[in-house]
Amino acid sequence: MRAPIAAIGAALAATLLLSGCSGAASAGSATGPAEELRLGYFDNLTHAPALVGLEQGFFADALGETTLNALAFGAGPAAIEALSAGAIDAAYVGPSPAVNTFVQSAGQSAVIVAGATIGGAALVVRDGIDSPADLAGTTLASPQLGNTQDVALRSWLADEGYETSTTGGGDVTVAPTDNARALTLLQSGQIDGAWLPEPWVSRLVLEADAHVLVEEADLWPNGEFPTTVLLVGADFNRDHPETVRALLEGHTASIAWLNEHPTEAAAVINKKLAADTGKPLADAVIERALGGLHFTNDPLADTFPVSLQKAVASGTAKNGDLNGLFDLTQLNGILAAAPGAPISAAGLGTE
Repeated sequence: MRAPIAAIGAALAATLLLSGCSGAASAGSATGPAEELRLGYFDNLTHAPALVGLEQGFFADALGETTLNALAFGAGPAAIEALSAGAIDAAYVGPSPAVNTFVQSAGQSAVIVAGATIGGAALVVRDGIDSPADLAGTTLASPQLGNTQDVALRSWLADEGYETSTTGGGDVTVAPTDNARALTLLQSGQIDGAWLPEPWVSRLVLEADAHVLVEEADLWPNGEFPTTVLLVGADFNRDHPETVRALLEGHTASIAWLNEHPTEAAAVINKKLAADTGKPLADAVIERALGGLHFTNDPLADTFPVSLQKAVASGTAKNGDLNGLFDLTQLNGILAAAPGAPISAAGLGTE
């Protein structure tokens, strides 16, 4: 089920108040398996573990009697707003929104229970921009203020000596823009580029005659950085451990399937995207996009302090303590016999 993005936020919170429900109430106020699990995700290839888990039935099979209600969002901050309002119980999101909600709530809002995707983000620009020096006075899009790609863009621009502002203006204007609109604006020449996740990087390259100026992988040690993790509301994680374990069983099954069936992945993902958006991706787009993604249960916990530092420096987050951000105990219980287990929380939680 796809939730209209515009309806989420203040209106969503108001609806919850009027209906007299909350996250805890809809899931069952008592501890034990929840009656319902409301899962947020994006129609991006960086959320392929969610797309495959939904399309292949891995989540539904693992959850058993618990009803699964999946809702699609456009960017992390919107999903976090829904999580905070009690409209969803868990979400696939990027590192920056996950860190923001954890810090702002002093560790009370949510915990990361697994990794999902590494890689798949880049700065794509129009013809005529061939180096960072060509960016002065340009306008670049990001998915949403404070989301993972927005922070990456602002941080990289600062490293290149450019000033930006969260309210617009600066040496380079960063304009938070819906991904689909960013494609249209670049095609029409109204923006000069965008820092986006896949499949939008590939769509801009193949459909807007743009080119990649910065691969985000080039900015991280070993080229590894998380683009998507699985986040669960703290109360839900505490009150319904059986349901969280079932969610993780579906999640790990999806990760395993993606890594074991690379030639089938595009068709399965595209089927879910078509059902959600009404239109599948072009074969060339999905083939290009999947080539830069790696699916893993490891959230790369040691990168999160760096992500927080970048967000603080960009003016999109406050500094804070990340201790307790991760709860990987159930994940590691599931993966106990798997190669590379246990997965590390890098001292930032339980494992």
